[in-house]
Amino acid sequence: MRSWTDTLRFAFQPVVNLATGGVAGLEILARPETGDILAEARRNPELDGRLAVLAVRAAARRETLLPLHVNVFAGTLADLGGLTPLHDAVRAAGRLPWEVTVDIGPPYTHVPQRALLEAVGVLRAQGFRISADGVGDGDVPLRLLTDLAPDLVKLDASLLTRPAATRAMRTLCEQLGALLSVEGVETELQCAAAVSAGAQLAQGALFAPPARLPAADVYVPPRSPGDMAPGPRPGPSVREFVRPAALLPATASAGQVRALLTGSPEVSGVLLVDPQGIPVRSVHRSRFLLSMSGRYGHALYADRPAVRLGDPPRTVGADATAWEVLDVLAVGGRARTSDDVAVVDAYGRCVGVVRLADLVRALAESRVEEAAGLNPLTRLPGSDAITGEVDRCIADGRTFALSWLDVDHFKQVNDGAGFAAGDELIRSVGRTLQGAASGTTRVGHIGGDDFLVLADPERLGPLAAAVLDAPWSAGGRPVTLSLATVLCPPGSVRDHREAAACLAPLKKAAKALQGASWVLGRAGLEGLEVLRGAQAAPAPAG
Repeated sequence: MRSWTDTLRFAFQPVVNLATGGVAGLEILARPETGDILAEARRNPELDGRLAVLAVRAAARRETLLPLHVNVFAGTLADLGGLTPLHDAVRAAGRLPWEVTVDIGPPYTHVPQRALLEAVGVLRAQGFRISADGVGDGDVPLRLLTDLAPDLVKLDASLLTRPAATRAMRTLCEQLGALLSVEGVETELQCAAAVSAGAQLAQGALFAPPARLPAADVYVPPRSPGDMAPGPRPGPSVREFVRPAALLPATASAGQVRALLTGSPEVSGVLLVDPQGIPVRSVHRSRFLLSMSGRYGHALYADRPAVRLGDPPRTVGADATAWEVLDVLAVGGRARTSDDVAVVDAYGRCVGVVRLADLVRALAESRVEEAAGLNPLTRLPGSDAITGEVDRCIADGRTFALSWLDVDHFKQVNDGAGFAAGDELIRSVGRTLQGAASGTTRVGHIGGDDFLVLADPERLGPLAAAVLDAPWSAGGRPVTLSLATVLCPPGSVRDHREAAACLAPLKKAAKALQGASWVLGRAGLEGLEVLRGAQAAPAPAG
């Protein structure tokens, strides 16, 4: 009699890195020829755990080096208290647990949360990475999601039609230290929305459908400048560029390394790791094969430990920025500039590698995009950068202050002192604003003598004093500035357009005052406060 395992097959769907365009992992999907085995597994934890083991064995038969994503229902983990057979299967397949992400899927209703969290703790202790699957279309409670503290959150593509929710999820992922992936991406428009929202990973029919053989190539739409996620970027996170690492035990022979490299032309190097997965030696493809191909090279090295042909590994933490990776690459001789850099977790275990070419391309693109949006006079960002950040504040539910600053009677300044003096005044105001900005404050020059400032309310005082107390002049003529601010608590405005509409009458009120002026209003409320400036004297009668 045939067993249900005889009719069960598995398909592989790539998880795509949206920054590099490479395959970051493979999700293994059960595909029975008959029946609905997943429905049975949802009710039978032992069966679900067995499916996870079979998925790993199916991947081992395909001899893929890519990290794996294995699906398990939340109820299964809570009932079984962990997945010891899965850990054993991963080790038996010659893989390391931290190369495997356990995708925990719904339903979560009626699942004992404490038991689930304890089981996740067991998986983490074994080295597995944790993913919260089906978010946005499932029933995972938000509090449980934060308690799980997953390494990855998989968002349903249907949520892309709600940009504020998607951006809020990206913000939550940043706080949790998790990556954001979007599942079910079928169109280029959805892909662009995922990138714009800040998702680092995605999967779906657009890139490659599930297939019996792991996909060698995937389609990733080219990124456009408008695809970049809004907000200040101190440097792209290295997590955006992580590629799968080719790992072998530190005891591997040179012959084993050669077999891996010759059988996997896409692999640029091999990391030799200790039993805990900590990099011990880095083997560069070209240098290694050159040594092996020399006269007597194979005879000399084939059976000897590969560590003799390796170099000390270069490593960065998973929370590093791309700029920090470049600093690591800059240390040492030029011969190692093209070496992969190992990305390690908090325990020093390798979770992937980054390549110099990926970093240089992304950083060059970000610099071009940044330069295109800068005002040529002050080298400050334009309105798009500020309004994009305003929308992000609104999506995150943060209170913010949006201010408009300009020079009083600037046309008269230009006419009287000359445009060169006017330009120098604008540059000086811009430098002062930028120098007074602190924390998350963002300063933009939107053209002419107009500046936008986005800040936390408590940072407004010092910034206002810096620009309004300064003795401004152009061509020897004294000049004053006007500042208008609108405070926007959560829910008071829907987007940057509404915030700008609230700011417009405040600007008019500030311009009607004498001397350096500052007026403050609150979105959704009438009235304003005059913080600086005096009412203009009435014109004499007759």
